[in-house]
This record gives sequence, structure tokens and C-alpha cells, in this order.
Amino acid sequence: MAGKKRRKLKSLAETNTESKRMALKGKREKSELQTWRWHSVANSVRVVNQSPWLMYFPKYGNLYEFYDPSLRKTHSIELPELNGTRVCYTKDGWLLLYRPRSHRMFFFNPFTREVIKLPRFELTYQIVAFSCAPTSTSCMLFTVKHISPTIVAVSTCHLGATEWVTVNYQNRLPFVSSIWNKLVFCNGLFYCLSLTGWLGVFDPLERIWSVLAVPPPKCPENFFAKNWWKGKFMAEHKGEISVIYTCSSENPIMFKLDRVNMVWEEMKTLDGVILFASFLSSHCRTDLYGLMRNSVYFPKVRFYGKRCISYSFDHHRYYPRKQCHDWGDQDPFENIWIEPPQNFSSFT
Repeated sequence: MAGKKRRKLKSLAETNTESKRMALKGKREKSELQTWRWHSVANSVRVVNQSPWLMYFPKYGNLYEFYDPSLRKTHSIELPELNGTRVCYTKDGWLLLYRPRSHRMFFFNPFTREVIKLPRFELTYQIVAFSCAPTSTSCMLFTVKHISPTIVAVSTCHLGATEWVTVNYQNRLPFVSSIWNKLVFCNGLFYCLSLTGWLGVFDPLERIWSVLAVPPPKCPENFFAKNWWKGKFMAEHKGEISVIYTCSSENPIMFKLDRVNMVWEEMKTLDGVILFASFLSSHCRTDLYGLMRNSVYFPKVRFYGKRCISYSFDHHRYYPRKQCHDWGDQDPFENIWIEPPQNFSSFT
């Protein structure tokens, strides 16, 4: 009789415990649902910027893929207009493309399929950039290549021009052109970071070229490994120029150009900015849904399109773990970050 009573009490206690557990679970689920609803409302009210997409250039065929890192989704579209081309640069949703066989260069918008033709120009071992979207009359193209260690040829082209203008300039400091150089347009000037870390500047209004007396960024000795000079990226954000140096076995190091003291200042944070780094052009963004702030997103996707390799300056590590990469081994023309129009969701 006593045993039956103990079993009954035990059963009641278990039932009571289970009821409490279910009630707690119900409260937790209700709280999570309320939190989810709150986040949904907050995200619908808050203005969220559009993330750049990583565009892949196929070695064969005309099927192009665009990877959206915020939604971890890949879009595909046939672009026969780009057959036989090489990507040069992107800005404001426009591609600058080059046909090596015909020396033809043109702008192309993959989201609208618009084409803007440019005068013929032969690119050899230099890179080229443009100042703003070619829908603007102030759009200018710029490229520089060295003729000798002390002489460079600067070539420019305005939208609507029938030919490129090339002028030779004397250098006071060494400057060597290469496809691994970096170009950005900032505060009305074109900045070109050479393979060895010297910074050339061109003023398109005054038509003045100079190599700044700013010593190249100081990287640790262990950075001077294979391809260390290739694995760097340069970006502009709100009038500031930043450079990221990478090494396969080390964490990236970031520098900001200090124009007052004429030095590269090492940075420990991106101040909440998200940097999308690719070899030919890089982009900075803030307030992006689903992406880590204060991070660099590199042009490589892992786990069958589920994860873009990134580095967090907050956590001092790569995501996913152990994804250190020798970026110098990558083909610079394989892919590039491009900005889709606001609220653009897919190709129709």
C-alpha cells in the first residue's frame, strides 16, 4: 500500500515537473516569436543597404553566376554580350569590359543589359578604372603604365570622346605598373597602388601625376612569403583610402592613408564598415542584413555556395574557421563584386 502511494506521488511529481517544463517552453517560444516579430518589424522599417553580389566569369560558355552573401543565394543568367571579354573594373552597378582580340572596351550593366561603347584602346599589363557611373557626363576612365622606372604614360578618356588621350610623366620615385596594382577614385583624384606599395596620384582636372612620398605599408617579416605582394586589396570609403594586406598563414593587416603625416597608419577596426574585397575593385557598405559588421568579405565561396570567406576584426579570425587563403594564387579576372540596384532581387 505504501509502495503504491510512493509511485502515485512520484507520478504526480513527474507530471508537475513536465507541466512546468512545457509551460516554460511555451513562454520561451512565445518570447522568441515576439522577438522574431519585433525583428521583422524593425527590419521592415529600417533602411537596409543592398549587399554587393559576387559575379563569376566562366572560362567557357555564357552562363554567369551572381552570389548574394546576405541571403547566401546564387543567381544565374546567360550574357552572350560578354563573350570573349575580360573584366576590368566595377562601380555603381556597371562593368568595364575589354576584348583583347579587338582592343575594344565598353561599359555593360548586367542588371539592365545596357551597353555603352568606348574608343578602341590596347591594354597590356596595366589596369583601368572609372570615376563614376557612365550615365553621368562627368565619367572619366584612367589607366597608367610605366615606360621606364622613371617615366609613366597616363591615358584618360571622357564619355563621348572619340579617342584616348595619353601623356608621359616623369617620376621622382619608382613606380611599376602591373595587373596586380590597385586603383580607386577618391575626392576627385585617381589613386594607384603599385606592386611594391608606392602610391601614385592623378588629378584629372589639373592633369598632374605624382608619386607620393609615402613609404609603403610596413608588414611583418612573416608576410614576405609566396605571393604576398599579390594578396592585397584597396578601397575607398567616405573620402578615406584603406589597404588590406593578406598572408595565407597570418591574419590580414589593414592600413589607412594619413595624408597629413604622409604615412600608412595601421587600423585595428573598420569602425563597423563591411568591406567587400576583390582584386580589381572593392566596395564598402554599412547596415547590411545578415552580414557581420567590421568584417572583410573575400571573393571566395565555400560549402557549395553556403558561406563566403570573411575575416572579422572584432573576433580576429576567419569565418569559416581555418579558411586562411593564399589570395595571390587566385585568378584576378575570375570574379568581382558588383552592386545591384536597390531592391533588386533576381533576374527575370
